[in-house]
Amino acid sequence: MKFIFPILAILVCGGATYFSLDHSSKFEAVQEQRLVAISTNKSVTASADKADVDKANEEQLLENSKKELALANSSVDILQADNNQLKNDVAKLDVRIADQDKEFAQLNAAIEEVKAILAGLGQDVTIETLPDIVNEISDDIIAKKSKLEELNTLVEGAEKRLASSRDEVSRLVDRKSSRSERIRRNAMSARVTAVNQDWGFIVIGAGSNSGFTPQTSLLVKRDGKLIGRVTPSSIEKTQTIANIELDSLASGVRIQTGDTVILAKPAGN
Repeated sequence: MKFIFPILAILVCGGATYFSLDHSSKFEAVQEQRLVAISTNKSVTASADKADVDKANEEQLLENSKKELALANSSVDILQADNNQLKNDVAKLDVRIADQDKEFAQLNAAIEEVKAILAGLGQDVTIETLPDIVNEISDDIIAKKSKLEELNTLVEGAEKRLASSRDEVSRLVDRKSSRSERIRRNAMSARVTAVNQDWGFIVIGAGSNSGFTPQTSLLVKRDGKLIGRVTPSSIEKTQTIANIELDSLASGVRIQTGDTVILAKPAGN
C-alpha cells in the first residue's frame, strides 16, 4: 500500500505532465492559429481599407472626369459658337469685299471718265494739275458770283426805279384819263327830247352813260343863250328826267324840245 500512493502520485504527475504538455501543445497550436487569424484579419482589413481608399480615389477620379467632360463639352460648345461667329464674320467680310470691289470698279470707271473728260480739255490738264485748275475755276466762280450779286443789286435798284416810274406813269395816265373824262363831260351837251309844261319837267336825251347824277346841275340854252336851269330827278342809262327850276326862267320863256342841255358847273381839272 505504501508503494501505491507514490506510484499513483507519479502516475498523476505523469498524467498532469502529459496533459500539461498536450494542452501546451494545443494552446500553442491555437495561439498560432489565432496569430495567423489576426494577421489574416489585419491583412484583410488592410486590403479592405486599401479597397475603400481605391474606391474613393476612383470615385474622385470619376467625378473629376465628369467635371472635365462637362468642361470639355462646354469648351466644344464655345468653340462651336466661335466657329459660327467666325463663319458669320467671314460671310460679312465677303459681302463687304464684294461691295468694295463694286465701289473700286465704279471708282475706276469714274477715273477713266475723268481722264476722258480731261483729255478733251487739253493736254495740260491732268489729274495731278486738276486741283489747281479747280481752284482757279472756284476763284473765277466766286468773282463772277460777286459780280452777279453786284449786278443783281443794280438790277433790283433799276427795277425799283422802273416800278416807281411805272407807278408815276400809271398815275399820270389815270390823271390824264380823269382829266380827259372831266373835259369830255364839261364839253358834253344833250338835247331836250320832251317837255311837260303842266308838270314842270323835261326829258333829256342823255343819262348815266353821259355822267349824269342826281347831284348834277344842268343848264338849258337856246341859240347860245341861257334860258333856265333843271335838276335831274330820274336818271336812266340813255335819258334823264329833270325838274324845271321855274324861278330860273325869264318872264314868258319856256323850255322847248330841241333846246341844248349842258353842265351848270364844269368839273375841276
